[in-house]
Amino acid sequence: MTDPAARIAELRRRIDDANHRYYILDDNSIPDAEYDRLMRELEALEAAHPECADVSSPTQRVGNQPSSKFEEVAHSVPMLSLGNAFADEEIVDFVARIEKETGDGAPMFSVEPKFDGLAISLRYEHGVFVRGATRGDGSTGEDVTANLRTVKCIPLRLRDDAGPVPDVLDVRGEVFMPKAAFDRYNAWALANGEKTLANPRNGAAGSLRQLDPRMTAKRPLSFYAYALGEVSAMPAGVDTHSQALAWLKALGLPICPEARTARGVDGVLAFYRDLGARRDALPYDIDGSVYKLDRYDQQRAMGFVSRAPRWAIAHKYPAQEEMTFVEAIDVQVGRTGALTPVARLKPVQVAGVVVTNATLHNADQVARLDVRVGDAVIVRRAGDVIPEVVRVIDERRPRDAAGEPLYPPYALPTVCPVCGSAVEREEGEVVARCTGGLFCAAQRKQALIHFASRRAMDIEGLGERFVDALVEFGYVKTVADLYRLTLDDFLDMKRRADEREGTTPETVKAGKVASKWAENLISAIDASRDTALERVLFALGIRDVGESTAKTLARYFGALDPLMAADEDTLKQVPDVGPIVAARIAHFFAEPHNREVIAALRANGVRWTEGAPQRSSEGPLAGKTVVLTGGLASMSRDEAGAKLEALGAKVSGSVSKKTGIVIAGEAAGSKLVKAQELGIEIWDEEKLLVFLAEHDNA
Repeated sequence: MTDPAARIAELRRRIDDANHRYYILDDNSIPDAEYDRLMRELEALEAAHPECADVSSPTQRVGNQPSSKFEEVAHSVPMLSLGNAFADEEIVDFVARIEKETGDGAPMFSVEPKFDGLAISLRYEHGVFVRGATRGDGSTGEDVTANLRTVKCIPLRLRDDAGPVPDVLDVRGEVFMPKAAFDRYNAWALANGEKTLANPRNGAAGSLRQLDPRMTAKRPLSFYAYALGEVSAMPAGVDTHSQALAWLKALGLPICPEARTARGVDGVLAFYRDLGARRDALPYDIDGSVYKLDRYDQQRAMGFVSRAPRWAIAHKYPAQEEMTFVEAIDVQVGRTGALTPVARLKPVQVAGVVVTNATLHNADQVARLDVRVGDAVIVRRAGDVIPEVVRVIDERRPRDAAGEPLYPPYALPTVCPVCGSAVEREEGEVVARCTGGLFCAAQRKQALIHFASRRAMDIEGLGERFVDALVEFGYVKTVADLYRLTLDDFLDMKRRADEREGTTPETVKAGKVASKWAENLISAIDASRDTALERVLFALGIRDVGESTAKTLARYFGALDPLMAADEDTLKQVPDVGPIVAARIAHFFAEPHNREVIAALRANGVRWTEGAPQRSSEGPLAGKTVVLTGGLASMSRDEAGAKLEALGAKVSGSVSKKTGIVIAGEAAGSKLVKAQELGIEIWDEEKLLVFLAEHDNA
């Protein structure tokens, strides 16, 4: 049996090392979930073995020692951290304890997200910002005033609209990096040869610890206030935490719009579940919910334990990052020939899902990470986003007796692993591509899957499993072949697939049930024969021609034949079609094989609507770019987009400086935030419906 004292010493060493790497070296060596497990194990062991108590244990302090690179700041009121809960039962116990000790059978809580950033303190004297500091060890932090002055949402002077400003006001809050801003920064960094950031949290922490404030100013940081420290004089009527937040907002400090109040255990758990369901759509990273007893008199009655208030707790969500090991690195080939390296992982549960594969994106990303077979890696998953490897834990890399890595750096293959064609990488591109075209079975399969997708030809039921079999058994070589398939083809394909897999063929099961699936597929293919020109253009898979460009081309040319005949100079006259896209469109239609496919589609009965060219936009929204975000109750976003386009608008999927209007429905996320940052006109659904009604006959 492991000696408890030895295990306690080992846990303390590992946690101290993780703290040092994260706070001092800006190097996150282990994921949050593993850190939490180590801390909870240490807390349990110390409780069971009080003879091992040590004031220097990580459980007896908050955070870590401040960096020697900054001046130290003593906090006038300690910045304590919160205890963590991971299960609903722990929250039930937490609330029950408060109910018992306060005598309040339904206590009110102030609830808010637990931000994944860096806790700081802002000191205002006579309404002027004089000092900002990190939390540090809770008693002493680092003076980062100059860096915080570059964060635009932190006011340098408080507003006095709501009454007198106290002589001293110490505000606690979180500096973080919004998701969209993080993505924009990394795109800029890649384009300019700068080092990219691993994730928004490390980006925020590292940015505030730059010695040169000019470097911090380049980082897109934000801030939310969430608590008070020292206050020389509280205003009358501020007796609760929620009232204090409203007061801080009136003083000009940013407050999280998700902050609210909830009554009792049912209220806080409902907030937790609602916020968790919207977690991926939030414009910033969170790792839990925070519950604080709202009334200050009840907070004082509950008091503190050694390292946390007894009246507040953090309710953590399942980890979105975990550590696992790379067992192999394979390559997937997409419909445009793009080669994507994929890490095959030792199975690990991330955010409630078992992950066995994670994308490595491209050769540049593999080189940046230097990920190799055998490496211990941190994997991130957020909602439906494909899991990705975000960091290699170098100290756990397998090495030989001489200390050299056992496995060499990974390199993309020079020939396609599917068809053997040469792999090329165009100058200025990060993606390497197979040159085999539809000769490559992988590209053929992906092209068929794209062609049948809902926003393209919308062939319901024709998924990856059927496409694999259709290509492997030679029933389909181009997308036009789909319209030559018969019921017998599908039944024969299924029989051959079953025989190959050693299963009983479903086709031997008597009755119509055995062939119903095939009849449904034939019906779906038939239903897709009548469609719109923009759907056909999108379905053909022309490189860089997405839905929006396909619609623009369909309106501009009106019919397919004049588009096929257009040269690059003509194509460059189309709105939003630049020289690169124009060249790709012209090249696609110049290829004899592609013209043969289009002719075969026509011969096989595929028809699309055509009309007169629309070279100039007309209507009340002419020249306006509109973005739809969030859910609409009265119609789908596709329906709304079609109505707006009929009124002259260009409907786009992303927000930029060129955007004219953003229509924000329920649970609108980062696009709404970006629109607010850019000062773009924003409509809600009610305003949209009024506008559409006014122009119903336009």
